[in-house]
Amino acid sequence: MVVLFLGNVSSPVVPVIRSFGDEVRCCNTQLDIPFVNQMQPDFLVSYGYPYILKEEILGLFPSRAINLHISYLPWNRGADPDLWSLVDDTPKGVTIHYLDRGVDTGDIIVQEEVVCSPKDTLGDYYDRLHLEIRGLFKEHWPMIKSGSAPRQKQEGEGSYHRAVDREKLVHMLKKGRGTFVKDMVY
Repeated sequence: MVVLFLGNVSSPVVPVIRSFGDEVRCCNTQLDIPFVNQMQPDFLVSYGYPYILKEEILGLFPSRAINLHISYLPWNRGADPDLWSLVDDTPKGVTIHYLDRGVDTGDIIVQEEVVCSPKDTLGDYYDRLHLEIRGLFKEHWPMIKSGSAPRQKQEGEGSYHRAVDREKLVHMLKKGRGTFVKDMVY
């Protein structure tokens, strides 16, 4: 199977996909139809990809396009989900979901809550979220690529944040990754 991976080309998810015998082609720029046609992928995996995919692209991958998101959807769709889960005190976790035309609104394949301690730094929490999502992906990729993964509609309104919303948090991030979780009170 040829997988088009959307995200950082040095992502640790790329070798996971390859370990299952799949060929990986990477893209970290805005995706367009000519590029997709050139790559001829069978499946699309997005992880940390900063662009919203157009419907015309998603239409090429019915039930074959997924996203790895570091929030417990429907909470914290969009940008900076790790930070907003702390600031808004919403459920914390990770989700693998099918891509649809909304931002992080697709059917859930699997999700896992992630424990966060007040003694954690933002870096600890962020790293734990990414470790958990990569583990879930490795565990569930065979079922996902075979088309036998479950689909669960997202329930509830949840929340959504844009990248520009992060400006409201800058005053809290003076120590960057070293900022303690307990200090993320908005």
